[in-house]
Amino acid sequence: MVERNVTIEQVVEIVDIGETKFADATHLWAYKALPNRDDNLICAVLVLEDKVVVKTIMHHFEVLP
Repeated sequence: MVERNVTIEQVVEIVDIGETKFADATHLWAYKALPNRDDNLICAVLVLEDKVVVKTIMHHFEVLP
């Protein structure tokens, strides 16, 4: 988050209302364009376990088919 200049509030917004793409049943990307940023899309890499684990935050994310 610090390296990408993303706040905890922005991470929550991405996870709560961003678009999602599943890699498999427990691994996914949540991503969203955020205003006033030139490095969109911002992506949270998530693992669904007993809790939702945010593994990392990426920027300049591209959705591939």
